[in-house]
Amino acid sequence: MHFSVILRVIGLLVMVFSVSLIPPIIVSLIYADGALNAFLSALGINLLGGFLLWFPVRNARGELKIRDGFLVTVLFWTVLGLFGSVPFFLAESPDLSFTDALFESISGFTTTGATILTGIDDLPKSILFYRQLVTWLGGMGIIVLAVAIMPMLGIGGMQLYRTEAPGPVKDTKLTPRIAGTAKALWYIYATLTSVCALGYWIAGMSLFDAICHSFSTVAIGGFSTHDESIGYFNSVAIEMICTFFMIVSAFNFALHFFAWRHKSVWHYLKDPEARFFLLILFSTVILSTLVLAMTSTFDWGTSLRYAVFESVSIATTSGFSTSDFASWPHFLPFLLIVTSFVGGCASSTGGGMKVIRILLILKQGVREIQRLIHPNAVIPVKVGGKAIQERVVSAVWGFFSAYLMVYVILMIGLMATGLDQVTAWSAVAATLNNLGPGLGDVSSSFSSVSDPAKWMLCFSMLLGRLEVFTLLVLFTPMFWQK
Repeated sequence: MHFSVILRVIGLLVMVFSVSLIPPIIVSLIYADGALNAFLSALGINLLGGFLLWFPVRNARGELKIRDGFLVTVLFWTVLGLFGSVPFFLAESPDLSFTDALFESISGFTTTGATILTGIDDLPKSILFYRQLVTWLGGMGIIVLAVAIMPMLGIGGMQLYRTEAPGPVKDTKLTPRIAGTAKALWYIYATLTSVCALGYWIAGMSLFDAICHSFSTVAIGGFSTHDESIGYFNSVAIEMICTFFMIVSAFNFALHFFAWRHKSVWHYLKDPEARFFLLILFSTVILSTLVLAMTSTFDWGTSLRYAVFESVSIATTSGFSTSDFASWPHFLPFLLIVTSFVGGCASSTGGGMKVIRILLILKQGVREIQRLIHPNAVIPVKVGGKAIQERVVSAVWGFFSAYLMVYVILMIGLMATGLDQVTAWSAVAATLNNLGPGLGDVSSSFSSVSDPAKWMLCFSMLLGRLEVFTLLVLFTPMFWQK
């Protein structure tokens, strides 16, 4: 382990992150919202903290190995959540405890969108903007950003990229150089955000709301500047724009890169993961519409409108809302939460277990049934006509078992703090899948949850953002052996 190099990297990245406090400072000056001192103090604390981490080891050099990359990634997201909570903690409005400030910060950076805040409409504009900004930074991964713009790190960037990129296949590069890959991803990400903001503004949002909501839409974060979320605007046009960009952002960003490079969109429909993802969305929308209309919850037109938005929002793990889906009839709340376990495609900003993993698990299940009939047959698991390596298939099953094990342990832990079964079940789903809203007592806010439960949920959000193994590997003795 190159601990001095790791500390140097963390210190540099924290100082880079402190730059993100400048836009909220500008917003606070424009609106004179009273939060300026909190952000100025937070800027000083972040710069000083990063400097103190970096200065003693500023001359440390060395190539980061794979284990170093895991440690840097986990440490940075943990430290990032800590330093990112400073503005929330120092601001007079909202008046948050350290635990609540940390929860809100980690929720933003992991793009979970779970909140402990109420009365969001009355908060300072700079606080609202900061919430959306940290979600946007977390969407693609600030580490990828750092690797792209900080070649002076002098480290092996691929070790960081492999541990940060979501999905079962970590070694795919869009360009020959890792810095080029990170830059390509961020160009696409920034372009989608800009177009989304423009669409919102044209559809009737204020410029402030349009920019803020574009951050959390493309990041699939779900934070809003209003308590009623997207439902505040009561606009079909805004809902359609939001739905479109949630779906686009949940696609594998390699598909967007291919579309940009080759000026073609047909590959979206040829990609097996994208097709399976659209099938899940379509099936959920149809079923939800039928249940809502046939139970007379809404008329047919309103049922379709709400079903489309909520199904896409929950399935992509965005967490925006136009209707209280937790109060929908029969099995619909459970169904929607279950779709969040699938989440977005690999290498997207979505959460969950990722569509490609679920597709591989289903194909593996079909193969085992076929093997019962033909025990000696060699039957490969294929996706898109290509055979998948057995190592990848077994890794997916390992991930699936670890995901369920963590889920059960966290749910039991939450129930031990006094939460009922529905609240505990959905709270873990909302955080581990980086979804946001849950059922029961956490359908609108996590403010009623006890501090021990919030700490467990913070851990759950980090597990989900780092796809379980990246964090769990640090708890194995083998990881620390020389």
